[in-house]
Amino acid sequence: MNGLSVDREELKRMIDQIPEQDAIEVYDFIGYLNMKRERAVLEQLDVASLAEDADLIRQVEQSREDREHGRIYSKEAGLDYLRSKVKEFEHEQNV
Repeated sequence: MNGLSVDREELKRMIDQIPEQDAIEVYDFIGYLNMKRERAVLEQLDVASLAEDADLIRQVEQSREDREHGRIYSKEAGLDYLRSKVKEFEHEQNV
């Protein structure tokens, strides 16, 4: 038997002949394979949708440009900037 093709009827006969405990393991394994395949499909969809997200692409390009031109925050400066934005937001909410 090569790895590319499986005789499904033979597979069904094999499953019919195995003990109940083994059948449960085979059932669990098939469930695992299906879950793994679904997860792989979802991950591909996520990558595809992110690749088409114009806002995200623009943000990444802007970030890359900022780094190339030295427009980056140190950790402390970044935290200070975020704190000031939070204060501005809170101030606007209290109006």
